[in-house]
Amino acid sequence: MKIKENKRNILFLSLGAFFIANAIIAEFIGVKIFSLEQTLGMEPLKLMMLGEPRSFDMTAGVLLWPMVFIMTDIINEYFGRHGVRLFTYIAVVLISYAFLAVFLSMHTTPSGFWINKQLEDGSTIDMNAAFNNVFGQGLWIIIGSLAAFLIGQMVDVYVFHLIRKSTGEKHIWLRATGSTLISQFIDSFVVLFIAFYFSKLNTPDQWPFTRVLTIGMVNYAYKFAVAILLTPVLYLVHYLIDRYLGKELSDKMLAEAADEW
Repeated sequence: MKIKENKRNILFLSLGAFFIANAIIAEFIGVKIFSLEQTLGMEPLKLMMLGEPRSFDMTAGVLLWPMVFIMTDIINEYFGRHGVRLFTYIAVVLISYAFLAVFLSMHTTPSGFWINKQLEDGSTIDMNAAFNNVFGQGLWIIIGSLAAFLIGQMVDVYVFHLIRKSTGEKHIWLRATGSTLISQFIDSFVVLFIAFYFSKLNTPDQWPFTRVLTIGMVNYAYKFAVAILLTPVLYLVHYLIDRYLGKELSDKMLAEAADEW
């Protein structure tokens, strides 16, 4: 019994740690905007959407958010909604703490030699300005991101168990991928509307409604494709966990998680 409980606890902590680490890292690398097409060696597509040309220029955070939602589904599968909610709340607190730490570090006085750092090519760079520009995300972007994360997670949990209640133990791909696609659809638009539309009403910085929609649609198209492509990863992780736990403990945990609803 003790060995089984140790396995359960180790799995719980490992999944939670990976979930939280991915969420925090995604928030910080999200300050970079990259071109998906050019990264893949292609020319930007410049698709016309609602009258606006739009390419796949996205925040680097989308590289990790699909993994966050896969971890959500795995935790949901074995530990139920309470496990997902616990790690979601912890992640929000730690992301907020991380942003506070960055805010405080931005307001420290930099050393003189660090401000104008000489690079290998002989040029100099203002490291303090670079640091502040990279990490100094706007308050509304942070609020929008955290709100989107919370709402997306709660929707994912609900849809996951709604599908599971209808299909039983079958069709892991349907409840996992289906809940991810719905929750990421909401996530894609909530952050944009809060950060760039509602928070800047009647100001020059307010994004047009169509821009919010088109950028959200592009982001979601990427997330949709990645969620489908990562479905085999979900089965692989499920298989490895079942082997680690053993059939008896695995079946017990799956049943307990399902009984929460």
